[in-house]
Parts: sequence; C-alpha cells; structure tokens
Amino acid sequence: MKSFLIDNNNVADYAAKIAAWIREKVIQARCKGVVFGMSGGIDCSVAARLCQVGGVDVHLVMMPYGDGMVKSKSQEHAMELIEKFHFPYHVFDIKPAVDALTIPVDAPCLEDSDAARSGAFEISQANIRPRVRMTYLYQFAQLNSRLVLGTSNLSEITVGYCTKWGDGACDLQPIASLTKQEVYVLARYLDIPASIIQKAPSAELWEGQTDEDELGLSYCQIDDFILHGTTGKPETDRKITDRMAMSAHKREAIPFYDGIAIKK
Repeated sequence: MKSFLIDNNNVADYAAKIAAWIREKVIQARCKGVVFGMSGGIDCSVAARLCQVGGVDVHLVMMPYGDGMVKSKSQEHAMELIEKFHFPYHVFDIKPAVDALTIPVDAPCLEDSDAARSGAFEISQANIRPRVRMTYLYQFAQLNSRLVLGTSNLSEITVGYCTKWGDGACDLQPIASLTKQEVYVLARYLDIPASIIQKAPSAELWEGQTDEDELGLSYCQIDDFILHGTTGKPETDRKITDRMAMSAHKREAIPFYDGIAIKK
C-alpha cells in the first residue's frame, strides 16, 4: 500500500518536496542538470515542470518516428508546454536509426514464422523505438553533464507498462511513487496545458495506439488496485495480477549466479 496520497489539499507541499528531491539528486551527482524525452504527454510534462519548480536545468528532447508526433498532434502539445514555460529543447527523428536496427519480417533468423507473421513482430519492432530514444538521451546526457530523468508513474510500473532498457532506463525517477491520478492532480496544480491533460495517454508505439486500449485496463482501475488492493471486479483484479507477474522481471535486479562453493 502507498504511504501517502497527493490530493488538492497537499499538492503544493508535494510538488515542492519532489522538486527539491530532483535538485538534490542532481547536486549529489555533480551534474549540470537533467535531460529526458518529451512526448507531449502528461507524465513528462509534469516532470518538466517539477524540475523547473526545483530550479533544475532541464533540457527536453523530442524524438519522433518520422511524422508520427505530427500526425498525433503530440508535437503540437509538446510545443505548447515548451513555449508556455520556455523550456530549451531539441528534435531528433529516430526513424533512420530504428529502421536500420529492425530485423526484416522475412529474415531467415526468424525460425518461428507464425510469430513473425503475428502481432509479436509488430510489438518487437515498436519496442526498438524507446530503446533508440534511450540511446539518444544517454549520449546527450554524457555530452552535456546531465542525468537522464525517467517519467514512469507507479501505475505503469505496477503492470510493467514500460520497455525494458528503453523508457525504463534512467538515472532517477521522480514520479515513480505516484499513481496516474496523482499525476493529474499535480498537472492541474502545475498549470499544464489542458490539451495535454485531456488527451488519452499514449506511448505512441504505433499510429492510433493508446495505453489503456493496449493494456485492456483503465488507469483508474490500476490505481484502485494499488490503493485498495482490489478494483471491486475479480476479473479485472486477475488481469492486473497476471500483468504484475509477467512483468516482475522489469522491476527486479538482474539475476546472477552467486558462485556458491560446491561442498567436497
């Protein structure tokens, strides 16, 4: 169970505390500031504003796959936030890098032809995108003395809704203890543009993709499970616990053989 809950009565205090925590981590690391991917979504927008509240030097990087962010209006939403709060930013098109790293669907190394023809191939291809974005961010961070900031929330982490070594790879996670609903409370307090607050959350893994459609769960249901241990619907609870079990490896340290000596 969570030890705290952000609501309209305490949001100002928590915003200040999280912002101060980010600043302290940057100071401890002796870095200039942070960098992270700007998708035009609510989580990264809240993270950007928290950095700003904490006086942290923050740089935003948009990494569209071709014209995907333009089609979905995510670039427009990102620019609305950037222009409103004067964030420095860069744009890198990751399409050439992603396409170069993609195994062709008819490649001889794909022994399971059924898997190659199914949705498994599309998912594996889509997951290249966040891993390429991670690579861009870490090079940018290294060149500019910055930490890579993660923007995953507790609801996503609980059901494993992140790409291993992609958006799950970062140096610090300021909103990882917050449910999606708490992120919305912070977003309204931090004056995030309405266009960002009101749109359906999407990782933009492909055109028209939304988080909740892909999960088969709403964030409200996941939040209820986190806060109360149940959604009130056994079938929904089972979906969540199944996802938690399947994604446990994303939340745990990498297992390794510990070298226990063989008794003679």
